[in-house]
Amino acid sequence: MAAMKVHGYPLSTATQRVLACLYEKDVEFQFVNVDMIAGEHKSPNFLPLNVSDKGTQLLLPGSNKTMAVFQLWKEVEAHQFDPPSTKLVFELRYKPHFGMTTDAAVVEEYEDKLAKVLDVYEARLAESKYLACDHFTLADLHHLPTVQYLLGSSAKKMFDSRPHVSAWVADITARPAWSKVMGMLKQ
Repeated sequence: MAAMKVHGYPLSTATQRVLACLYEKDVEFQFVNVDMIAGEHKSPNFLPLNVSDKGTQLLLPGSNKTMAVFQLWKEVEAHQFDPPSTKLVFELRYKPHFGMTTDAAVVEEYEDKLAKVLDVYEARLAESKYLACDHFTLADLHHLPTVQYLLGSSAKKMFDSRPHVSAWVADITARPAWSKVMGMLKQ
């Protein structure tokens, strides 16, 4: 069977999540760089392909309670963690990269919002190795791109100051699949 083609832009957090999933699932793929500036990513030729039953079990089999906990942490990531962390990535990483000025007031506002979320994570991670349960799932994987970008900024202190969050971040960013994604960025 031919390798799956993954169309994306390596700096995109969405692309990084897909790549991390594929590496976790041990799926062979060919990466095709997409010119997002030209709008190539909006072409109907680049529909997502994400079907796999290999590698790390990223979804939780089992009871309704287990699935409910998993869904809860996916929702927390999507609605509580992602908005302030994405805004901080834009202010602290993308703006400097593109020669734009970081807005200190915006950074302060969104650091305060992210701090509240990380306090909830700290309490959860004191009870569980990962967010949804005691093994790595999509609830953890979805954090990787924004966490990685924030670790390379002044926001790193927010993760380092919370021991359970810091241990979780060290664990998820050291995963072999994520190391492969980061290796692609260096090419």
